[in-house]
Amino acid sequence: MSGFIEEKVTVNNINIAYQIHGDKYDPTIVLIHGLAAPLSGWPIEMVDDFVDKGFQVLLLDNRDMGQSEELNELPIPHLLWTVLKNKLGLSVKVPYKLEDMMTDVVRLLDKLSLDKVHLVGASMGGMIAQLIAINHPERLHSLTSIMSTTGYKKLPPITAEINKAIAQKPASEAHIDRFNYHMNKWRVIGSPKYPLDELELTFRVNRLMERGISGKGTIRQILAMLVAADRTERLKSVLTPTLVIHGDADGLVHCDGGRATAKAIKHSKLKIYPGMGHDFPVQLIPSIVDDIVSHAYLVELTNE
Repeated sequence: MSGFIEEKVTVNNINIAYQIHGDKYDPTIVLIHGLAAPLSGWPIEMVDDFVDKGFQVLLLDNRDMGQSEELNELPIPHLLWTVLKNKLGLSVKVPYKLEDMMTDVVRLLDKLSLDKVHLVGASMGGMIAQLIAINHPERLHSLTSIMSTTGYKKLPPITAEINKAIAQKPASEAHIDRFNYHMNKWRVIGSPKYPLDELELTFRVNRLMERGISGKGTIRQILAMLVAADRTERLKSVLTPTLVIHGDADGLVHCDGGRATAKAIKHSKLKIYPGMGHDFPVQLIPSIVDDIVSHAYLVELTNE
């Protein structure tokens, strides 16, 4: 694994933890992960590959996750009641919104004096990245949205199997029960064509848990996504060169979410991986990195 800097700074009135890998003189790729995923959700080999290919890599723990600040002082409304009210079109108050998480990222870039970056977001991180492209296009050289969606409410829902696995709670707060819960979750949302072997899956889950997965933080992040507005119309204004990556076997965020994103953003490129679910299969990491790097290099060359 490459050497890196790890620090925590106060931005947008909360403490955000981040890592920087690579040479500060290289162009910067920012990686934003998704729901309940600290920065260690990005595979080590992916980060190292970006560095080897000439990029500085900035990773961050989203608020309420990993080593970033847990906002436990914020009350959590009843989840099922909030879902029902939202479906009925009633006003819903949540601890924070995706726009707040977007501002966390933008203020972190300010703090680190990073004027313009290549932005990569996965799942909920893709939603946050899309909002940055909509609201702060001047900060981006390029955008890559991975296994994410526009927020259009009529896209295919989560599969019943995955919904059941996520809805279940660990048998107890004991480490082993939480570990088993996360192992099962990642088995279910993973890639049917490229299942992780037990050793690799154990390694990945341990990295996530060691970094920190907050149960209450997860609920607050779910609520932020729940009330998020459909971004389709606003994405039509995005002129940032965009790459959309999705797996056609994704049961958590259906591949139609990726197709809708690519359709909404003018001149975007869509790459669909057969057999890929809602994870980064070991076998596909080199290709996914190459996709993102080629996209970023093309933008760099165009801007010269």
